[in-house]
Amino acid sequence: MSDQNATAPHVLTAALDEDGQSLRDSLTELTRVLQFRDRDCLCAWDIISVTQCHALDALVVKGPMTLNDLSATLYVDKSTASRVVDGLQRKGYVQRNRNPLDGRSVLLGVTPAGEELCRDIREDLLEDCKRLLADFEPEVRAAVAKLIQRLAQAAACRVETAGGTCCRIDRR
Repeated sequence: MSDQNATAPHVLTAALDEDGQSLRDSLTELTRVLQFRDRDCLCAWDIISVTQCHALDALVVKGPMTLNDLSATLYVDKSTASRVVDGLQRKGYVQRNRNPLDGRSVLLGVTPAGEELCRDIREDLLEDCKRLLADFEPEVRAAVAKLIQRLAQAAACRVETAGGTCCRIDRR
């Protein structure tokens, strides 16, 4: 074994530590900016909270689902998801229907008003994303989208959400 290979694990660990810290810092800042951007956009609509927007979007994209499935999708516990759905239902954006496959549970679905609101909010946020990306070359825009998608998938694989309970992170 050469000297270069003997030191590689330490060098890789130090580089990974540095890259991990840089990624964490960058994601924290990006998340902070996007959370406030989303909140400000939704405040302009003066209709639903950011969490309600995520729930509505999940129901539009994935279709009707149980409360357990929604809580897993949102990475929140079942009681939090229930409160979010209660608010959306009171506002007329979500409805609870009997689950035809399991009479003991209900399926959450989006009303036409919920679909329209979600579409309008998505259009506003899409325009904001397009403005954000406008100064980047097409190859960079495509690479950024793919990288963020891969990071999201890798992070999601490390979170256990079964059973409608709070998420648990796999520390491996």
